[in-house]
Amino acid sequence: MTARTRWAVRTARPQDATALAELAAVTFPLACPPGSTAQDQQAFLAAHLSAERFVEHTSAADRAVLVTATPDDELLGYTVLVTGEPADEDARAAVHIRPAVELSKCYVHPDHHGAGVASALLRTSFEHARALGGMGMWLGVNQHNARAQAFYAREGFAVVGVKHFRVGSRLEDDYVLERPL
Repeated sequence: MTARTRWAVRTARPQDATALAELAAVTFPLACPPGSTAQDQQAFLAAHLSAERFVEHTSAADRAVLVTATPDDELLGYTVLVTGEPADEDARAAVHIRPAVELSKCYVHPDHHGAGVASALLRTSFEHARALGGMGMWLGVNQHNARAQAFYAREGFAVVGVKHFRVGSRLEDDYVLERPL
């Protein structure tokens, strides 16, 4: 069921870190492939999407975190943008548009899927990436995540390569997607 509520996109603040980690705990497992274990997902959440990590993300000079929030500050979704050259060797080889901004994370609470939250969040992320000097945006998406792939294709992304992505003890296969800004 898709919830209907008022919301707006804004820049995340360090005090959003706990709510971001709680949202990540709900949304990240939805993007994982069927063979991914709860233990591997929890390891990834602890290492990369904890409240402490979100404080770092919201404070880092090379990152921007955007959130979709209701008037009472309930977080419905978020993106994490990373500037600079791709750290992953395979992604660096696949991405052709420079300077590029990585869409490192893009998640919306499942209660708000289909309500336009993800599209608004992504379009605001495009604007933000352009303001950071980006000419293109890239991301990695699991090769088994057909729903996300279809969403990104509708938003103008195209597959330009492949890379690996570690979730706990598992090495997953991702497509590298890219689009001009």
